[in-house]
Amino acid sequence: MRSGEQSGRDVLARSVKGQARRVGLGAALGCVHQLGEALVPVLIGVVIDQAVAGRDAGRLALWLAVLAVMYVALSWSFRLGARAGERGAEEAAHTLRLAIVRRVLDARGGAEEGRLPGELANVATEDAKRVGAVNMALMSGIWAIAGITVSAVWLLLTSVPLGLIVLLGTPVLLWLGHLLSKPLERRSEAEQDRAAHASGVAADLVAGLRVLKGLGAQQAAVERYRRTSRASLAATLRAARAESWQTGLVLALTGGFIALIALVGGRLALDGSLTLGQLVSAVGLALFLLGPLETFAWVNAELAQGRASAARVAEVLAAASAVVGGDAPVPDPVRGELRLRGVRLGGPDGVDLDVPAGRLTGIAVTDPASAEALLRCLGRETDPESGSVELDGVPLTRLDPAGLRAAVLVAAHDAVLFDGSLAANVTPEAESRHGTAHGAAEGADLRTERAMAAAHADEVARSLPRGAATGVGEGGRSLSGGQRQRVLLARALRAGPPVLVVHDPTTAVDAVTEARIAEGLREIRRGRTTVVVTNSPALLAVADRVILLDGGRVGAEGTHAELVRADATYRTAVLA
Repeated sequence: MRSGEQSGRDVLARSVKGQARRVGLGAALGCVHQLGEALVPVLIGVVIDQAVAGRDAGRLALWLAVLAVMYVALSWSFRLGARAGERGAEEAAHTLRLAIVRRVLDARGGAEEGRLPGELANVATEDAKRVGAVNMALMSGIWAIAGITVSAVWLLLTSVPLGLIVLLGTPVLLWLGHLLSKPLERRSEAEQDRAAHASGVAADLVAGLRVLKGLGAQQAAVERYRRTSRASLAATLRAARAESWQTGLVLALTGGFIALIALVGGRLALDGSLTLGQLVSAVGLALFLLGPLETFAWVNAELAQGRASAARVAEVLAAASAVVGGDAPVPDPVRGELRLRGVRLGGPDGVDLDVPAGRLTGIAVTDPASAEALLRCLGRETDPESGSVELDGVPLTRLDPAGLRAAVLVAAHDAVLFDGSLAANVTPEAESRHGTAHGAAEGADLRTERAMAAAHADEVARSLPRGAATGVGEGGRSLSGGQRQRVLLARALRAGPPVLVVHDPTTAVDAVTEARIAEGLREIRRGRTTVVVTNSPALLAVADRVILLDGGRVGAEGTHAELVRADATYRTAVLA
């Protein structure tokens, strides 16, 4: 876990350091801008002493021209510097979003454990944005330091007391601002936690809206979300109060600091230590210092919120993998022989079974938990508590999970459809195949047609207004349960992996269609390893061999017809 935490911190550091060049350019341009801003009151003081006091029109015109050039330089340096900083912030946030998505989609899993999908989305958006904004905050802090340094140097050259006030007072103000930002950091972290939880609950309720309506549980769902939303609102208000207190107190301290500079400057002017122009410059610089000091207050707030969000991002990036180890390549070619020895996990209790290569094997269960656990093991979503699962004689724990997923596809019965057309759900790469060679495109289209026909999803397409180009809605909600199952099966068949494991692919279709799908499945997967985990008689009847898992162990083996005749437990599980 410690190495995971280090990895999370490394990704965060790279997201900021990756923009160092751009932020450095922005900081340099910002320093030029701050130098110009600080020189404006100095130049005004010079104009008063050299042109206004001496009534010299020529010098007045010259210095006014210098001021005009100064303002043009100020405008361009600020514009270019701010653009570089904003781009650095946005690209750093983009880098973090990609890192979070890669971690969530990593074949070893684990990032989603204990988190709702909406929470992960919040981390990938709001938290990543806040961490990215640290780049802009750092750049602005450098600007502010440059402005204060220029002001302090000029004031030291003009009057040692004024310069010392700035040099000694600024660090004290920064330290106080840092202390005042601590409550904001804590409350900002709580705010983001509550906001992420509220997003997760909202996404969860929307996904299950149809079920909630069927159960008549809308009011309970509304109350649940109302409580979550109120907790999020309370956390947001606490963070807002902390930010307002922090900002208000820093501004009060800053105002007192500026007043002290003006008071000392006024006394020095009265006793003749400063000229009128120098006094105007000193007061102008004191007013100018409001900007950098307010920037420091903003930077403190941004860093506090950035630190809170960085902790949440690092937690996702450093999440322990659901499965560990395994970097060996998948056997090439994949024969597709599966073997389980002494597998113990949830339902399975010391299971020993063999799935021969190139055959259609049916697995019936008396306990649904056994089916779920078996699917998790075969897809290596988790490793068994004891025992081993092998592909072509190689333990799955030794294989690279990403390569394994390409060789062994586990199509769960509760897989989701994506918002888009039916065709895009069956062939996800179809929309990005514009540059594919004509022959390859024709081959891909033929595979799609065969998969659609085998799963009888072509009938679904014909029943839709625009055929396969018709949108299915989020989660396929515009389709019936049976139609969704056929589309999901077509997607799995279209992928054409060496080993295909499907779970209850026909529970929502009628008996006639189920029988046709069973024949289509057998035909399209002929010669390739296929495992069907189901209690459907139609699907088990076309299997070359059927295995019954009873009480977490292998209870019987044979063909469907043999088991129906000879095994009462099998008859009860399959025919009851």
